[in-house]
Amino acid sequence: MTWDTADLDLDAYLARTGATAEPPSLEALGRLQTAHVRTFPFENLDVLLEQHPGVSLAAVQDKFVRRHRGGYCFEHGTLFHAVLTQLGYDVEPRLARVGDAQASPRTHLVLIVTFDGRRYMSDPGIGIPPLVPIELADGAETETGLWPHQIRVADSEQPGGQAWQLWRKRAGDWEFMHSIDELPVRRVDVEMGHHWTSTAPTTHFRTSLMLNRHGLDPDGTPTLLTVTLDYVAIGRAAGEPERHDYDPDDLQDLAQRAGANLSDDEAKRLAVRVRELRG
Repeated sequence: MTWDTADLDLDAYLARTGATAEPPSLEALGRLQTAHVRTFPFENLDVLLEQHPGVSLAAVQDKFVRRHRGGYCFEHGTLFHAVLTQLGYDVEPRLARVGDAQASPRTHLVLIVTFDGRRYMSDPGIGIPPLVPIELADGAETETGLWPHQIRVADSEQPGGQAWQLWRKRAGDWEFMHSIDELPVRRVDVEMGHHWTSTAPTTHFRTSLMLNRHGLDPDGTPTLLTVTLDYVAIGRAAGEPERHDYDPDDLQDLAQRAGANLSDDEAKRLAVRVRELRG
């Protein structure tokens, strides 16, 4: 199964994100990634509603661009891969393991972009993503967005070649996010990862509500709106997030605030599902 990047409506994507078609460069990639993650939320709503349309490019761009929704890593990565390919970037998909590399499946999709022999990880589809790419070099960091992120070389060689780790710094402590291997990725691998993530009884995408979106305060301070099963939070680069309870009947308005449009029927069914998961 080949990548169907030629099927992307690039003009519609750029209009949706407010980004511009620039010649490939590290700076242009950063602007494009920032526009992407501030437009499209990270969310698992269709998994909870048991109506996920799949991760083909046609399904993803219809969901993200036309219907003003978001999704998780396989969707973000599929769409952003097509965008970068059409814009002329040297880009390759890679899979990652979230959590313990010896026990976790390869169920996270990232992109590796090369400029003049130097490689950078672009990860627009992790739950709370970095806003710009990070060089694949031990100790490389970015401080854009809500928290600093760092790349590290894994302590030991992983199956599939050199492993790179992504870490983020919260409340003064570094947290491990995922590890990336060097195995080539085909579209069928993305289909398989999505199938497990959206259907396996043990996956947390079926038992938790995830809805995150980057934003900006009027003064330019980065913010993050988060909706979980139990609370709504507004996080800022400095300080603890503000958390509030919410009624599941308010989910349509909350999703709208986070950039995920729901129909009346979807909002009602989601409220029922959230109440079930709350127990």
